[in-house]
Amino acid sequence: MTGMIDFLLEAKKATYAGKGPELSPSRPESHDLEFARGNLRYIDTYLGSEKFAGEEALWEDGTPIWAMNYAGRIIAEGFSGDFLKEALLQVPQNKPFRGPDSYSKDRFTYNCKVDGDFGWFSGYEEIWAGDIKVYECMFHGGVIQ
Repeated sequence: MTGMIDFLLEAKKATYAGKGPELSPSRPESHDLEFARGNLRYIDTYLGSEKFAGEEALWEDGTPIWAMNYAGRIIAEGFSGDFLKEALLQVPQNKPFRGPDSYSKDRFTYNCKVDGDFGWFSGYEEIWAGDIKVYECMFHGGVIQ
């Protein structure tokens, strides 16, 4: 499992959070990012921007083995996509889903709460600009068999 989590962390940092290139859309107006190494493949695909939904998934030898669905929205003026990506680059090994429990820089604070583990989990992340919540996202997923 550790090798798979290491790959997932590498993939997340090389795609959306790391401002990696998008592929041709797999569905009308979708945003698709992919990372592969050896027999492992990661694809993140989402729809929308200010209000969005998507899925990250892992494949091993062409077989899906893990997935995470997410849906979020910008809820107030002052959101920074660059700050979100910076927070997501801090994704921890013990919770390889979104960002760390907490991350702050300048006037922004990112918070993330997760219940469960790599096999089965749900969580919620938010960004505050000072004392105003400007962003929120829910996510859930786990191992596929």
